[in-house]
Amino acid sequence: MQIELMGFVTVVVGAAIFLLPISVAFILLVVCTVFGAASAISLPVLGGASILVPNLFLVFFVLRCLVAHGPGPAIEAIHVHRVGFLLLVITVFGLWTAFTYPYLFQGDAETMIVQRTAGARNVITLAPLRFSSNNITQSVYALGSLLCFIFTFAHFLRTNDQGLFVKAMLVVGGINLAFALADIVTHFTGTNYLLGFVRTANYALLTGAEKGGLKRISGTFPEASAFADYTVAIFAVTATLWLARIRSRMTGIVAGLSLVFLVLSTSATALVCLAIIVPVILLQSFAASAVAPGRGRPAALVAIAAGLPFLVVVVMVIFPDIAAAVYDFVDEIVLSKGDSQSGRERSAWNSVAYQTYIDTSWLGAGLGSARASSYILVLLSNIGLPGLVLFCAFVVALLARTTGARHDQSDSIVSAAKNGIFALLVTAVISGTGYDLGLVFYLLAGFIASQNIPTMRTTAGPYAAFGGTPDEFGAEALRQ
Repeated sequence: MQIELMGFVTVVVGAAIFLLPISVAFILLVVCTVFGAASAISLPVLGGASILVPNLFLVFFVLRCLVAHGPGPAIEAIHVHRVGFLLLVITVFGLWTAFTYPYLFQGDAETMIVQRTAGARNVITLAPLRFSSNNITQSVYALGSLLCFIFTFAHFLRTNDQGLFVKAMLVVGGINLAFALADIVTHFTGTNYLLGFVRTANYALLTGAEKGGLKRISGTFPEASAFADYTVAIFAVTATLWLARIRSRMTGIVAGLSLVFLVLSTSATALVCLAIIVPVILLQSFAASAVAPGRGRPAALVAIAAGLPFLVVVVMVIFPDIAAAVYDFVDEIVLSKGDSQSGRERSAWNSVAYQTYIDTSWLGAGLGSARASSYILVLLSNIGLPGLVLFCAFVVALLARTTGARHDQSDSIVSAAKNGIFALLVTAVISGTGYDLGLVFYLLAGFIASQNIPTMRTTAGPYAAFGGTPDEFGAEALRQ
């Protein structure tokens, strides 16, 4: 086991949160999710697999929540009548498949799998199905995702501080944008090494690529597509908040800059996702404005919708060379994507994943046993049709939740979190390669699931038996 610099910092900060309000601990957990390529600990025994910064800090957050709130709210998160129970069932089922299916179907199928060698980057290659370190690492990620959901739920069940959620999203959005800008500056000044401390994971790092003459922004992530997947969720949340007039100045800045960086990232997945998520967000805003006048921004939306076509026509007439350059750029990153080496490679992954699903009689090869380039095929090739059905049930139950409020600020904040979930699902369906959707997905899910449930502010009631103890220091800080 080898601890990295960011791992040492994570341990120090993790120890310090026991002296800070629980609200600060939550914000720090959200901030940690931005370090998508920063290894905290390397494990040579698992072929050099990396424990990332957010996963290590999650352990400290779980312990801090137990100290602050006791185990009662966490147990409530996975109660049989809660959405979290479905996630618990999916996770337990996934863990069972990870340690049984590779042996059950060994010799019957081939899968695309990540091969790790000590001192080398990961490589995805075709191999006969067998139990490997990937089954272990993906199982650990699945457990971490479940814990993230449970203790995010527990924290907001105890505090119901929606303002904290908004603040955390603004902070992490700002940090993500700062690193994206640093990525561009260091690339063109030849100082990429300055960001080396956040690019230590044992991944194939594609941080210096260009396309169409633009730097493919990767920020703190291993490649542009990972940056785009992360940033599009932040954009969806903050854009929804801006349209709902919630902390308008800050949410507008973060949403606007996130949109700019998403376009500049040259990620085809990001552009397709924006084409889907932006109309959804705008339609929601129009609907909210119709029901509750003054809540949305109908005038601004109408002006944008009317002005954009006119602006495009003017630019094309005055600068015809720009129109040609834009067409060539879009053709390269979207229209001709399927003919590129990357497109053909990912198509081959999907073909193998589907064949794995068929060869295993619709049961899958086990959690962590297969990779694909679409989350639907990831689920089918890993945990089979039963796993896909369970996951769909979880998502439907989660997004169907209401706040109990009617078109007020609380409803808008929950809608923002749901749009973040929707954006992550869209990117995953388009190009998701593994079972792990990232901690941001489960942070948003835990927050949504905790809404419209009576807040647990005391130890009275059935939770006292579980040792529920309110964090007086943290609660006082939240009231200020």
